[in-house]
Amino acid sequence: MSDDLTKMFESFMKQGQDMASAFAPAMETFDPKGFEKVFPTLSPELMELWFGKTLNSGGLDARTRLLVTIAAMTVLGAGAEPQLRITLRHALAAGASQREIAEVIYQMSMFGGLPATNKALEIAQSVFAGEEKSK
Repeated sequence: MSDDLTKMFESFMKQGQDMASAFAPAMETFDPKGFEKVFPTLSPELMELWFGKTLNSGGLDARTRLLVTIAAMTVLGAGAEPQLRITLRHALAAGASQREIAEVIYQMSMFGGLPATNKALEIAQSVFAGEEKSK
């Protein structure tokens, strides 16, 4: 980035932080990467209710819906890392295998590019490692 562009970006960030502080002082220390810890993995019954066939009988099950969501998040560049981590954990809990998740992410390399795919795979590997440690 050019020096002027860097200064402008820093100014925008400072203005945004000042505005957030004015509206919600507690947000000054908010860490979006810790957001995923707030939401535990949903039970299979609740996932089916929200993501599965309960609201759309004859439609996609929760496992498939979550795999499709992982694909979309991968193509978007995995910019929403906490949300991707939550979705990965939910997909595993809904019955998706680590291999299926990896295949979905690999498939998206054609649509989102290699940087997005690599980032999503890094996130998935860290989730897989965390899941195995918790067993």
